[in-house]
Amino acid sequence: MLLLSSALFCSGAKIDDLRKVAEQGDAEAQSNLGRMYDGGEGVPEDDVEAMKWYRKAAEQGLAMAQYNLGGMYASGKGETRDYVEAVKWLRKAADQGHAWAQYRLGAMYDFGRGVAEDDVMAYMWWNLAAAQGNDHSKRAKGMLSEEMTREQIAEAQKLSREWLAKHSE
Repeated sequence: MLLLSSALFCSGAKIDDLRKVAEQGDAEAQSNLGRMYDGGEGVPEDDVEAMKWYRKAAEQGLAMAQYNLGGMYASGKGETRDYVEAVKWLRKAADQGHAWAQYRLGAMYDFGRGVAEDDVMAYMWWNLAAAQGNDHSKRAKGMLSEEMTREQIAEAQKLSREWLAKHSE
């Protein structure tokens, strides 16, 4: 079913066809439908509808949908801004190795949004995303490191290694 939904979306098939696949529970189709409503691609822009479809896919464990849902909560699109809920969904995606979720989660720690402000945790998440080539994280980590002690950086790097060991099993 996953390949079918991607093929439907990529081939430019009608929104009704994609919606049918999404309604059958296909997470990729649900996420694609959410993205379409989020950006007004082929459908009227509708943040509430976007959140509905992102949530369905996110609850099935699709990292991209978790990231998008977390982003909507962080920005207040579709519902009232809720940083705690944003962190919840961003962490789920970040724990699957989604580099942009790791970047955004690092920012949440850096600014203390939805979590206590924590430079070590911000650095850790940015370090993980930077290791995947995320340039935003590389820059953010570099700027943050200028404000941190050697001990804090060493702790963040240790946490990064532990995270990698735990999530590469």
